Amino acid sequence: MTGCRRTQDNCHRGSESGPEIVVIDYGLGNLRSVTKALQAAGARIQLTSEPEKIVSARGAVLPGVGAFSAGMQNLQSLHLLPAILERMAEGKPLLGICLGLQLLFTVSEEHGLHKGLDAVAGRVVKFGGGLKIPHMGWNTVKPVRQSPAGILFEGIPDDSFFYFVHSYYVVPEDESVVSATTEYGVEFASAIARRNLFAVQFHPEKSGDLGLRILENFVNYVG
Repeated sequence: MTGCRRTQDNCHRGSESGPEIVVIDYGLGNLRSVTKALQAAGARIQLTSEPEKIVSARGAVLPGVGAFSAGMQNLQSLHLLPAILERMAEGKPLLGICLGLQLLFTVSEEHGLHKGLDAVAGRVVKFGGGLKIPHMGWNTVKPVRQSPAGILFEGIPDDSFFYFVHSYYVVPEDESVVSATTEYGVEFASAIARRNLFAVQFHPEKSGDLGLRILENFVNYVG
């Protein structure tokens, strides 16, 4: 990682003048590409597993790839669950990416029932109907313009393409939190927003210029 000396707990990157954003390291995530993309978006990045830093940072990103149950187990073993919930309760911005979106929900049906953070009421369910799983590759995203995610999707045209890799999708109880939708056999929520909380099912760090625009919008919101 050019320009960064990694310690056991954290790693600093990005513009010295940009807002401080922590990337939560809980052992499941494509951390290199996420941190580099946030750096390109103008943020000052700290990769950390320290609860105090997660609570105090101006902004936070919860990335993630892999199984829901493993993600929750790792967050719990690192004592990060209270920190994530505390920063959201205090109104501090947080962006979830892929598994980071799903972990925010009440329960997942992936390989049994597993409790999530319950920051957003709803379930994580599997694609059905004979669809090819995982849903992988480029697909279109349609923002819900009247939602709070107008901030996140500023400058993003309707039906723009973003990169997905997932076999499960979220079903919020409150449809008003849905900030963008995508079609894959069913119409599903590909992004949510509620006050200080934003989350996307796709990978902005792998989605070219428009993905970078999503991250820039979040960085600007934090700043």
